[in-house]
Amino acid sequence: MSSAYDFAFDSLDGQPLPLTTFRDKVMLVVNTASKCGLTPQYDGLEKLYSEYRDRGVVVLGVPCNQFAGQEPGTEAEIQTFCSTTFGIDFPMTSKVDVKGEDAHPFYKWAEAELGEPAVPVWNFHKILIGKHGEAIRAFGPRTEPLDAEVTAAIEAAL
Repeated sequence: MSSAYDFAFDSLDGQPLPLTTFRDKVMLVVNTASKCGLTPQYDGLEKLYSEYRDRGVVVLGVPCNQFAGQEPGTEAEIQTFCSTTFGIDFPMTSKVDVKGEDAHPFYKWAEAELGEPAVPVWNFHKILIGKHGEAIRAFGPRTEPLDAEVTAAIEAAL
């Protein structure tokens, strides 16, 4: 696998979501959770998406229950929580593992491309993907979506 476009997820509503859907766009892929102390980052992710989507940036939320069981809900419950609590408009995948032996293949690829920094250590870990599907950089969970480091990397990728 040579680019992020080689991978696919399912959306929260169970439809296929190939990453080729986002070809020629910059993607910020974020593993998410509804019951985490970092869950308020959904606000920043939605603001980032609103601010940059017309310029070709996509935020992709990837629910994961691997960190202290903080995403226990079904896909329908996650969808309802995200839309009613945070007004999330960016695409979201179905719940997957993001680390370990059963990690989604995208995350295994990102680790091969970026090394240890690409392996999520907690919810709201961020991986920046360039317009050509290349893995650019990873940001830790405590780096806010609108942090200057994140927006500068997005600007550079555009």
